Amino acid sequence: MDAQRKKDEQVSEATGEKRVQKLEFRMGAFGAAVPMLFFVIWAVTISLKSISSELGLVLGAVLGLGLGLFLTKSKWEQYAQGLFDGMAQPIGVVAIVAWFWAGMFAQVLQSGGLVEGLVWLGNVSGVSGSMFVALTFLLAAVFSTAVGTGYGTTVAFCTLMYPAGIVVGADPVMMFASILSGAAFGDNLAPVSDTTIVSATTQEADVPGVVRSRFKYSILAAVPTLVLFAIFGGGGESISDPAAIAAMKESSNPAGLVLLIPFALVIILALSGQHLITSLTWGIVSSVPFILLANLGTVSDLIRFNPDSDAIVEGALVEGIAGYMNMAILILLIVAASHLLRLGGTMEAVSKVLTKWIRGITRRAELAIWAIVSLMNSTITINTAAEIAAAPFVKEIGEKYRIHPYRRANFLDAVSSALGYIFPWSAALLLGWSTISGLKSQYDWLPVISPTSAFPFVFHGWFLVLIMLGAAITGWGLRYQGKNGEELKELPRDERDSQ
Repeated sequence: MDAQRKKDEQVSEATGEKRVQKLEFRMGAFGAAVPMLFFVIWAVTISLKSISSELGLVLGAVLGLGLGLFLTKSKWEQYAQGLFDGMAQPIGVVAIVAWFWAGMFAQVLQSGGLVEGLVWLGNVSGVSGSMFVALTFLLAAVFSTAVGTGYGTTVAFCTLMYPAGIVVGADPVMMFASILSGAAFGDNLAPVSDTTIVSATTQEADVPGVVRSRFKYSILAAVPTLVLFAIFGGGGESISDPAAIAAMKESSNPAGLVLLIPFALVIILALSGQHLITSLTWGIVSSVPFILLANLGTVSDLIRFNPDSDAIVEGALVEGIAGYMNMAILILLIVAASHLLRLGGTMEAVSKVLTKWIRGITRRAELAIWAIVSLMNSTITINTAAEIAAAPFVKEIGEKYRIHPYRRANFLDAVSSALGYIFPWSAALLLGWSTISGLKSQYDWLPVISPTSAFPFVFHGWFLVLIMLGAAITGWGLRYQGKNGEELKELPRDERDSQ
C-alpha cells in the first residue's frame, strides 16, 4: 500500500501539496474517459433538443465528473485531488483571466456604439442587394475582430444590419449567412477572441505569434467568401415602408466609428509582442475618453452602483466579466476531465492507436488533429467548449511529432471557429436565428428564415474548414518546433530518423 501511494502521489517540498500522478479505473482507460464521454453525449443530447446553454453544459460536466468517482479503483480522495490538480493547471486559469479582460473590452466597445457606427457606414455607402451583403460580411468581420466575440457580433448584426439589408433588397438567407461568416472570421483571427485565447494557452503558445501565423488562412478563406456574397447576395425585394427605413436610420450613429481607434491600439500592441492583458487594459482605458468626449455614453454606462439591484454593481465592465462567468466554470471542469484522461491512461491508449495509423508520417498526424477537432465541434454546440475538449488530444499528438504550437493552435481554432457557425444545431446559428425571430414583433415585414436554410452558405466557415484540411494533406504552412521553441520548416535529419 505504501509503495502504491508513493507511486500515485508526488509531494511538493515547497507547498507540501500532494499531486496525484496516476489513477486506476474500472474498465481501464475507457473508465477514465467516461466523465468526458458523458459530457459530450450530454452536450449532443441537449443540442438536439434545442435546449443547449452554457449552464446546461456546466451541469453535464459536473455530472460526468461525479460519475467518474464511482468508476475509480483508487481512493476517492485521490480522485478528488486529481480533479483539483486538473483545475489548477495554468491552461484554464490563464484563459479565464484573459476572457475577463477581453469581455470587458468587448462590452465597452459595444456599449459605446461601435456597431451603430458600422451600421451608419453601411447606410451611407449607398449599396444595395448583393453588394450590401458583401459589405455586411466585411463590417461583421471588422467588428468581431475588434470585440473578439462571434456570438456578440451575431446578435448585434442580426438586430441592426439584418433588417437594414432586407430594406435594401438583400437576400434574407445570404444576409444571415454573411453575418455568421463575418462572426466566424473575427472569432478565428481576433487576438482577444475566446477561441484564440484557448487555442494558444492550451498549446502553450503566445497569442501574438498565433495570430500572425494564422492570418494567411483567414484571408484565403475571406477573399472568395466576399466574392460569392457580392455575386449571389441579392435577390430580395426592397422594402419601401417609410417606417422601416426610418427605424434603420435611427439605429446608426457615425460617432461610434471613433472606437475603431482603441481597437487598432489593441491589435498593434498585441501583435508587437505586448502581453494580451496589457494590450486589453490599454484598449479599455483609451476607450473611456472617446466614449465620454463623443457623447457615446457616460461613466455610469461603464460602471455604476445600484443598491436596488441583485448585482449591486452594474455597467459594461461588469457585464463583460459576467458574460464569461459560466464559460469560466465550464473550462475548469473540462480541463479537470481532460486531466483524468491523462491520469487514467486514456491519452496514452489513444496515442498508441493513432500512432499505429500515423506511422511516423506528420501529415497523417495533422489529419488526425483535424478530424478530432472536427468531431468535437460537430457534437458540442459551443465552439469554445469543443475546443477545450479537443485541446489535450491535439497537444498530445502535436508534441509527439514536434508540430509547432502555432500550427497546432491554428488547426484547433480555425476548425472550431468555422464549424461553430455552420451547423443548424450550433449555438451561434441558433442564437442568430432566435434574435431575428424576436425582431418579428417589432418589424412585421421582416422575413424569418429557418436555421437549416443558411447551412450551405456560411462560406467563410466552409472555406476555412477545407483550407485546414488541405493544409493537413499537403503540408502547406507546416512548421516544426525547434529545441528552443523556434519554428522550423524541417526537422534536423537525426530527429527525423528518430520519429
